[in-house]
Amino acid sequence: MKVAVLDFGKTNSKLFVFDQDGRILDERRTKPAWARKGGFSVLDEAALHDWAVRALADAVDHHRVEGLMVSGHGCTFALVNETALTHPILDYEQEPPADIAAQIDRSIPDFAETFSPRLPLGFNFGRHMLWLKAVEPRAFAAATSILGYPQHWSWRFGGRAVSEVSYLGCHSHLWAPRQRDFSSLVDAEGWRGRMPAFARAGTVIGEQRFGEAARPIAIHNGVHDSNAALHAYRRQQLGPLTVVSTGTWVVVLNPDCPLEVLDRDRDMLVNVDVDGGPVPTIRFMGGREFAVISGGWQGAISSGSIQRVIDAGTMALPSFAPGGPMPGRIGEVIGGTPGAEDRAAVALLYVALMVDLCLDLIHSKNTVIVDGGLNTGGLLASVLAQLRPGQAFLQGATLEGSATGAAALAFESAGRDFAAEAPEPVRASRFAGLAGYRDDWRGRVT
Repeated sequence: MKVAVLDFGKTNSKLFVFDQDGRILDERRTKPAWARKGGFSVLDEAALHDWAVRALADAVDHHRVEGLMVSGHGCTFALVNETALTHPILDYEQEPPADIAAQIDRSIPDFAETFSPRLPLGFNFGRHMLWLKAVEPRAFAAATSILGYPQHWSWRFGGRAVSEVSYLGCHSHLWAPRQRDFSSLVDAEGWRGRMPAFARAGTVIGEQRFGEAARPIAIHNGVHDSNAALHAYRRQQLGPLTVVSTGTWVVVLNPDCPLEVLDRDRDMLVNVDVDGGPVPTIRFMGGREFAVISGGWQGAISSGSIQRVIDAGTMALPSFAPGGPMPGRIGEVIGGTPGAEDRAAVALLYVALMVDLCLDLIHSKNTVIVDGGLNTGGLLASVLAQLRPGQAFLQGATLEGSATGAAALAFESAGRDFAAEAPEPVRASRFAGLAGYRDDWRGRVT
């Protein structure tokens, strides 16, 4: 059996073909496009759909794919009727006008109920739902279903609207983790009747034909991307884990953290795993910040450049994107004007120091797995292992933990084995002066 995974990220969208050994046999990539329409920034959904159809047709024809699974970034919802969107999908990186924001924010449930802090922009997608309802009430009136972003794509291809708990429970304001039920906001707004019945991530919800042979393939219910990464490692029975999932967002998930220590003012919250269990989480927009600090660096970063930056005391201070554990601070680079690669080294060290801080705040003392694109070459994980010698560190055998976890859910739902590669031990780096560099950085930001 082979499964295609559409992994819809905010910055990059990807298609992977997995076999039962966990190998990635093929991959395609594109960038989602956003446009202004009706006063909003919205997704060019048609263009992304057309790319996905072409990529899936090739995957079916060349690899005899039998199923399609979806993994999607958080903070995004879709309003649909029986056949189409009733409003374009909103870009979560936009703030409602101040007068509307003041009005809708009075409706937000308390943190003690939802464990969703009050975040800017659309980082709580319930907030964007309230905004859209306020200015486009007809779009809400016409919608028969309110879907999370992965469920929109599963519906688009499988024809069946369903809900999924890891996505609804992802700092949306729509979910009460302790009650394992919708929040008071859903009932206050009368939305419960338009929330479709739940299906576990990976459940087959329909089928679709792709490619020249026009063979039908199973369409599986989608999943929140960081929770898919968590599932990928939990299923390997590795013991208590903290997962550091990196991409546009760096999401640090520690199921062993007490809920009582979560600080709503530091972007700490509860995610929900694929079986509805609460997962204490802290996050920051690390991939976006890396791009800003590094000037969009795409190449490798040498150990020599890391050491030069440490020796020079050049460092980035938060924050370079909204949200995160240090909101309200304006990011800056101090200690010199580095060249291109050294600036990328500053960015990598910044991400490492932010993750190190997040691990302290989320009370992580168990094994840490570092996953995702910011760990290309293993440098990020090795720096973290040097910063935290008292913890064991592992790294994913592939950088695509979210897609791997999504594939595992699809194989499991079909009753098939899925033998993903075990994560690899991390060898700590040995940079001179790193501890002092961390102490200097902490003294400036905390």
